[in-house]
Amino acid sequence: MGVVNVSPDSFSGDGVIDTEEAVARAKQLTSEGADIIDIGGESTRPGSDPVSIDEELGRVIPVVEKLAQDILAPLSIDTYKLEVARQALDAGAKMINDVWGLRKEPALADLAAQKGVPIVLMSNQRGSSCQDIISTVISDLKRAIGQALGAGVPWENIIVDPGIGFGKTQEQNLEILQRLDELKTLGRPILLGSSRKSFIGWVLDLTPERRSNKVTFIPPGDQRLEGTAATIAIGIAKGADIVRVHDVREMARVCRMSDAIVRGV
Repeated sequence: MGVVNVSPDSFSGDGVIDTEEAVARAKQLTSEGADIIDIGGESTRPGSDPVSIDEELGRVIPVVEKLAQDILAPLSIDTYKLEVARQALDAGAKMINDVWGLRKEPALADLAAQKGVPIVLMSNQRGSSCQDIISTVISDLKRAIGQALGAGVPWENIIVDPGIGFGKTQEQNLEILQRLDELKTLGRPILLGSSRKSFIGWVLDLTPERRSNKVTFIPPGDQRLEGTAATIAIGIAKGADIVRVHDVREMARVCRMSDAIVRGV
């Protein structure tokens, strides 16, 4: 899954606003090996300001409309807003990626059921704390799966995401990767979104520079490339079925090599 951030403040430093630039990026990612394109119009980095529904629609809908005509790869809409998801599906998107796992907007499950599209349910711990992260994530995902099934989403259209980042401590992010295979008890495909996340910078001592008590933001970019590759390879070994990445060309190679070793394909 290749990431197209149609926002100026993406944590990963790759956000774009211009529709044509976003379309060109998506086409590049598919040429590099992306099987799915995930389009989002609101930054999910800690401390980012939420955007209005109208602003998010203005960012993503033209991109979805254009890409639905121009590329064969299915499009995923990364949103927790019902109206954004609805209009994106009408414009040609084929999947919903909900970073709040139906907590913010339960009706996303009804929409997914109505449209017959897959939905990614992510476990998000922002605003809460927990001691046993894996138990908390599994419990939260069971809750979300139950909601989706109750709304009529077919079992085979549900994908789960443990939510690397999103309210976890850096140690808990590492623990999720160490114990990712425990999510197999849920019986659903696992999506892993570790690409360029802050815990990689934390482990590799690539945190923002501090000069004169001011923090200078350093876009992760290729500074976290090797760290991301390690998380992808280990994630696949632990059972990840979909990996959401910014650096598709390099990570597609990591996936192929990891699959050859782990799955013999």
